[in-house]
Amino acid sequence: MGAALCARDNRARDVSTTWVDREVAGCEFRDARLGKRFRTLLERIGSDIGQSIPFVCQDWANTKAAYRFFANHRVSEADILSGHFQSTRERAAAMDGPVLVLHDTTEFTYQRDRPELIGITKRITNSKRDLAGNPRIYTACGILMHSSLAITTAGLPLGLGAVKFWTRDKFKGTAALKRKINPTRVPIEKKESIRWLENLKQSTELLGDPGRCIHIGDRESDIYELFCTAQEIGTHFLVRTCVDRLAGDGDHTVADEMGETSVNGVHRIEVRDDKGDLGEAILEVRYRRIRILPPVGRSIGDSSPTCRSNRAKTPSRSSNGMRCGGRSRCSTRSSSQAAGLKSRGCGPLNDWPTSSRSFAF
Repeated sequence: MGAALCARDNRARDVSTTWVDREVAGCEFRDARLGKRFRTLLERIGSDIGQSIPFVCQDWANTKAAYRFFANHRVSEADILSGHFQSTRERAAAMDGPVLVLHDTTEFTYQRDRPELIGITKRITNSKRDLAGNPRIYTACGILMHSSLAITTAGLPLGLGAVKFWTRDKFKGTAALKRKINPTRVPIEKKESIRWLENLKQSTELLGDPGRCIHIGDRESDIYELFCTAQEIGTHFLVRTCVDRLAGDGDHTVADEMGETSVNGVHRIEVRDDKGDLGEAILEVRYRRIRILPPVGRSIGDSSPTCRSNRAKTPSRSSNGMRCGGRSRCSTRSSSQAAGLKSRGCGPLNDWPTSSRSFAF
């Protein structure tokens, strides 16, 4: 019995070691001892994901060594991630078919006595109220991470293609900023939304084949410069947008044209309501080619790539009487095609595009 348990533990350790070795093989630290320490840390943290550093290190000596590693000025973010990026590229090269690159932003919030040492992420309205009856508002401290995760069409993760970390010295919110400046006149390089363009280019370059990549983003990725960047490097994208852009000759919008498009297909999707009851939503899919104009106040460039815009709508009721409402639009792009998911609305400050090109959807 004891021998069997020992053999099983050894096999598990061998598998873990092999995985760790592959991930750190491409890391280049200034000191070989730093590389060994990183490998040990990765193995310990990976063996019990979600636990604190003191817990996984098990003793004070290893815990102190871990904190010294992270505080070492000779260890950079690039040193730690270089090995993983190389592994992502190798895994993607070994797979056939398109690679989906999922872009999104994550907030890490902490409770600290001195939040200025970490940075600010956002302002939060507390449910508690002061003596005057006004809601209490406090500033959350933490860091933000914008990551680009490469996966297969079957949902198998291949690894990160790009990642960016940052924090804020202050945060006023987009509503306050709009009262002082015109968002459409702010260069993309001065907005936080530049991270979408940087990660798109970095992940595409890492994977090495722009034609295989399909970059997917939520409404925050509805940035006109992102469409232009994807066209320039020859890659594809699928975004859910929040701006109903001008189309055609500029006298109507994308929603107007899609509203006149006939249904091209139907999907049936099982959904659950708030009570957990199962129902069925009927999803109508429409698509057509539309020319998308740049934002108002911007000149139209010479390049007008042809794109296809799709619209998905769930107008029916499910079998149990549950209402299936809402609408969205999406698009796909090939070598000479770009794409986007459209819905009416106005985007936040860092979503407003400032490019001077036109697109045909």
